Amino acid sequence: MPHVHQRVELLRVTPEGQAMVALAAKLCYAGGDLNSLLQKIADNDQRTFLRKIREMGHESVLEHVSFTFLIDGVSRALLAQLTRHRIASFSVQSQRYVSYAKGFGYVIPPSVLALGEAAQAEYSAQMAQMQTWYEGWQERLGSNEDARFVLPNACETRLMVTMNARELRHFFALRMCERAQWEIRTLAAAMFQCCYAQAPELFEDAGAGCLRGACPEGDKTCGKAAQVRAERKAFLAAQVPETKQDEQQ
Repeated sequence: MPHVHQRVELLRVTPEGQAMVALAAKLCYAGGDLNSLLQKIADNDQRTFLRKIREMGHESVLEHVSFTFLIDGVSRALLAQLTRHRIASFSVQSQRYVSYAKGFGYVIPPSVLALGEAAQAEYSAQMAQMQTWYEGWQERLGSNEDARFVLPNACETRLMVTMNARELRHFFALRMCERAQWEIRTLAAAMFQCCYAQAPELFEDAGAGCLRGACPEGDKTCGKAAQVRAERKAFLAAQVPETKQDEQQ
């Protein structure tokens, strides 16, 4: 099978997520009638309040909003990294129950692609050899369970993942950093785009730690903090026309 390309799709998000966060935060600080509080949330623009909550670091209220993603065309190497984010729910295609007898898709690192066609052909030949080994063990053992042990980290997988907004911000802080591994950084960037489109006030400053202050990597810094901030500034500026158009409507 040919090499695969990453796909990220946002399947579900908590309806009116930003209003939910605003309500949770105001509930912490407001007395009086609950119906009145609900009406204020419905009647008033909460963007300024949400920015204030974000700047205060009152992040527990973000846990009331969840995002569910369908992810395809990623490697088992990425899966090992992604599932380290334990405040999340994962459903992953099983190598035990799913047979790869007809071939498995695989991810080719950009570093291999950069070496040219000969290197890509060599890499693909190695994947084909692993496919042959897999099929051989599958036939001898009569099952996928132990045959899968010869499948590589490059082997494609697919999954569904659900995270709340607080955990997503933590995920973006680690995995959108320039020092993160390239494949999960690509995934994080795509997930960020989905989240920002749904709840910009919750994710406006989400991303690498250097967006919100000094680089947290210390002497391991990539030295690109200014570039990262400039790229985010350009991204946000590009969203302004759409926002103004929505407000006019």
